[in-house]
Amino acid sequence: MKPTPCPSCQQTMSKHRFERLHHGEVILDLCYPCQGIWFDDFESVQITPGGIIELFKLLNEHRDDQRQPLRDPLQCPRCHEKLLHGIDRAKHGGQFNYHRCLQKHGRFTTFGQFMIEKGFVRQLAPAEITTLAARVGTIRCNGCGAPVDIRHNHACTHCRAPIAILDADAVEQALARYQHAEIKRTTVNVDALGDAIVMREREISRRNRELSRGRIEDIEVGDLLLSGVELIWKLVFRRES
Repeated sequence: MKPTPCPSCQQTMSKHRFERLHHGEVILDLCYPCQGIWFDDFESVQITPGGIIELFKLLNEHRDDQRQPLRDPLQCPRCHEKLLHGIDRAKHGGQFNYHRCLQKHGRFTTFGQFMIEKGFVRQLAPAEITTLAARVGTIRCNGCGAPVDIRHNHACTHCRAPIAILDADAVEQALARYQHAEIKRTTVNVDALGDAIVMREREISRRNRELSRGRIEDIEVGDLLLSGVELIWKLVFRRES
């Protein structure tokens, strides 16, 4: 497999495999010194809920690693053209930043911004930033690693990422949300399966009636068989439930 250079430091990124939503796997490239992730195409939304939990745990293990600031400009690891800065808003996490290739080869995002996108990180309200500024003054941006004087700025002046924290409540809610989605994804819906079987039998019966139109005895037998399938299905699963 061809190595992927980091869009910032140009060192070879580490490859990690996660389950893909429909089939197969998603192979992500991670750079721990820059705390960045390269997503080919739409890999960010193709990871299963269980895979997102695995990735969060992996990123969380490296949250205290020494980090180097991102270079400017960042280069696409596929075509080496400059990546374009973008801003989007997630349903649960709020506003997040990323850098995308204009040739649609993929996008580069930092660990912190990915956690915002997936709802693990909570953005601070202005009053909370003011309180924090009185105690610490300057923090490092979780988007690009640059220093931010939060006594004067409520967002990174370099990449415009908002101030956010790894909030315990946000993490708990996000984990519960993805765990529920993973259970739902991997659990067979018995009722839906039963409905599908019954609908299939009805379609077979309808086709048989069309092919044997005028043969009353065949229609009666077909309907009896169909009724039997429905009756057995209901009896079996009513007993199990």
